[in-house]
Amino acid sequence: MGKEKEWQKKLDECIRSVADITQRFRFTEDELKSLLDIEKRYPVCIPEYYLDLIDPDDNKDPIRKMCIPDAMEFSPGGSKDTSGEGDNTVVQGMQHKYPQTALILSTNQCAMYCRHCFRKRLVGYSSQEIAKRLPEMAAYVKSHPEISNVLISGGDAFLNSNEVIEKYLETFTSISSISFIRFGTRTPVSFPFRITEDEGVLTALLAEYSKKKQIFIVTQFNHPREITAEAVKAVKMLSGAGCVVFNQTVLLKGVNDNPSALASLMNGLVEAGVIPYYVFQCRPVEGVKNQFQVPIVQGFEIVDKAKAMMSGPAKSFRYAMSHPTGKIEILGKMGENMLFKYHQARNAEDNARIFTRPIDENECWF
Repeated sequence: MGKEKEWQKKLDECIRSVADITQRFRFTEDELKSLLDIEKRYPVCIPEYYLDLIDPDDNKDPIRKMCIPDAMEFSPGGSKDTSGEGDNTVVQGMQHKYPQTALILSTNQCAMYCRHCFRKRLVGYSSQEIAKRLPEMAAYVKSHPEISNVLISGGDAFLNSNEVIEKYLETFTSISSISFIRFGTRTPVSFPFRITEDEGVLTALLAEYSKKKQIFIVTQFNHPREITAEAVKAVKMLSGAGCVVFNQTVLLKGVNDNPSALASLMNGLVEAGVIPYYVFQCRPVEGVKNQFQVPIVQGFEIVDKAKAMMSGPAKSFRYAMSHPTGKIEILGKMGENMLFKYHQARNAEDNARIFTRPIDENECWF
């Protein structure tokens, strides 16, 4: 083992228990009991950097809501796999839901365990175990020439070691049918030091391989206060390495479910050089649904009002839900119904299909 880098030292210092959280924030006895129960079921990990973004005097602080456990995580309802990921697994660690894309869940590790995560069910395999499957994954991709891109996600793809990341890059840039590679990571948001304090190794890797195939970084800023100077520095370093940085926001109750916050977020992202890609409807995940979901009708109204306050590039995203049948864009109201369109479909007969559906004002999913 070599000498630890600064980002690794900071990762070792993350808050990883409810006991540590109680040193910084106050809880009632009932709240504390619930948090200790949650800790047994869902992991806790919060970087000091992200904790410092919280207003300690505001129990409803949006940053706090995304990282600190809450008793609502035990409220009934929701499902473990809301988009059929299990049904789409073709190789251990690899999914093939849409014809053009292979998705690799490369690790179950994150720098921060977000309370709204739709993969809270995932215990999964370690990055080393998944990486051992690379030859099998590459063979699958080569045998399916319709696959034009690979999305390496997790967990958090950038919690893999640089050596593992290079194995993915080396493997998939060498396949002629692959046009581009994506990495799914929230480190620019929650732990930018993975990028800024890695002695330039990760960005050098990305720069080397982006000359062979275009590399996209897909991240998730959900609130304007997450766009810090350190986060912007990380984004600029990724851009400087030849990567294009996209953002997928999740519409979250108590975090960004008002037009001003959403508009400020999107305008701030464009200013930082990040392209708004999607605003996703929060999935009805067990441990997430009741705490974070916003009704679809209300969500559309928030997005529509927010767009009136955004620049052209800032409102280039789609408001959509990632459904088992595909990515369904939420287009708006049509009389008593809502109008939807398949932006991406699992089954060919649904491609680009537009449909209407009556939606109850409290309905959050279908």
